[in-house]
Amino acid sequence: MKRVFFISFLVMATAFNFSACKSEAKKDQVTAVSNKSSAAFSVKDAKNEINFTAYKTSDKVAVGGQFKKVDVTAGGEGSSVKEAINNTEFSIPVSSIFTKDSSRDFKIRKFFFGIMDNTKLLSGKLMLTDDTNGTAEIKMNGVTKSVVFTYTITGNVFNMKATMDVNNWDASAALASLNKACEVLHKGADGVSKTWNDVALDITTTF
Repeated sequence: MKRVFFISFLVMATAFNFSACKSEAKKDQVTAVSNKSSAAFSVKDAKNEINFTAYKTSDKVAVGGQFKKVDVTAGGEGSSVKEAINNTEFSIPVSSIFTKDSSRDFKIRKFFFGIMDNTKLLSGKLMLTDDTNGTAEIKMNGVTKSVVFTYTITGNVFNMKATMDVNNWDASAALASLNKACEVLHKGADGVSKTWNDVALDITTTF
């Protein structure tokens, strides 16, 4: 009798645990679905490519790179591409920088961003002023400055282009630090080592 009771107890316990697991799995699934925006256009759910071009040597040789991660901190949703982009606030971890050269990535993180004030993240806000122009407020090195940009919307693809002068963010010391760390690699045929202060931005969001 005790054996029968014990077996029955095991069966009931197993059934309870199985149903509990199913319930938890279902709950997790619902949570995962609810994290996706219900808006027609969502920057958070879109594919975002943040590319930049920096320059070295007196001949201004281009060095391309990108940030692999961007987080939408406010806004970023709408019934159209333009509405979703306008007033989007974002943050970009500098640790996500990628230039296809791990040694270069390390130097940029340590000798450029690393000596700035509180710059583990780049943050900002995008504002569209008309059908082709906008302004980005960007915070870096404890300084917030505006950068004008031009943009296009083709179907579900938003693309913006801009040029920023890093010295506007009091980054001349950071630039000198990076140039010192890359002195030989940034030396051109004229024997001068140079890292330029202007950086071109090319950002695409595909919804």
